[in-house]
Amino acid sequence: MSVRNFFFLLALLLFLGCTLYQKKIEQCDRMHGLSFVAPPYGFSSNPMEPIRALGATHIAVIPIAYTRPGKPSIIYNQTEWQWWGERPEGVKETLRLAAGEHLEVMLKPQIYVPGSWTGGLEFKSDADWEKWEDAYRKYILPMAKIAEEYGVQTFCIGTEFKISTARREEFWRNLIKEIRAVYGGKLTYAANWDEYKHITFWDDLDYIGVDAYFPLSDSVTPSVAELKKAWKTPKAEMETIRRKFKKPLIFTEYGYLSVDGCAGKTWELEPRVKTLPINQQAQANAVRALHEVFSPEDYWAGGFIWKWFPEMQGHEGYPARDYTPQGKLAEQVLRECFAE
Repeated sequence: MSVRNFFFLLALLLFLGCTLYQKKIEQCDRMHGLSFVAPPYGFSSNPMEPIRALGATHIAVIPIAYTRPGKPSIIYNQTEWQWWGERPEGVKETLRLAAGEHLEVMLKPQIYVPGSWTGGLEFKSDADWEKWEDAYRKYILPMAKIAEEYGVQTFCIGTEFKISTARREEFWRNLIKEIRAVYGGKLTYAANWDEYKHITFWDDLDYIGVDAYFPLSDSVTPSVAELKKAWKTPKAEMETIRRKFKKPLIFTEYGYLSVDGCAGKTWELEPRVKTLPINQQAQANAVRALHEVFSPEDYWAGGFIWKWFPEMQGHEGYPARDYTPQGKLAEQVLRECFAE
């Protein structure tokens, strides 16, 4: 072999090695996940058995705290109306039962803002921002300690704080450091579908997390083929961000109401969901299309469908129209997708 050919072969082997190494970084175990609604009362039976029977491998455990619009404080575990499943004892019991059924967990503490949402949370002064951030630390760090104590695999540091993540980057980077000091698992952040491109601290996390409520179609019952075509642009845009930060992608939330037009602007449907026609087929088509688009991609870590009611506790009075796939066509679709 000539010297020239030797160096050509060496360069080729180095290139292939780097490519395979990068691919290994971006590959990940697939999370067949459900967003587990924290129930108002304790369990009367093991709620994990139906989840395992569905073929799910993961659940997101979601203790809720409250911030009122414009108030730089957080209310958690301070009142009698805090649901059992959201309180520390409920969280720990849920984690224990999940481990017993060999289900992996993403602990995803969330803030509820009555009459608004976390993406609109804003304060007029730095002093108020700092006061709220201190309250958030006091809420989130004990959760991270619980995650470490119970061997939780993934921890979500926040959900859809669109204004905060844009204006208060230093807070989030410092918070990540504080969480890593007490928790050794993987970290993500749940960015809204129109927020994830603007997150600057993905490099400090292990997964790029997206709440994937992308508006895809205004059709009453869009076909799987129509929806797969509609995914082309948002998928390409997410791939751009993923490649930039060299991280796997996870859908920290995804899902569809079981009503007409559910693959469109879901935030416009929610306020009038009780009056909309039930449409299980539209929901099932949307779930199938998402899995068929992303399942072939090694970089997709899977996701957590919104939402699953343990023993049907915690629903808001319209489960036939709500996001849950339970007892609907979408449940069978999920079973097939999880099996694949």
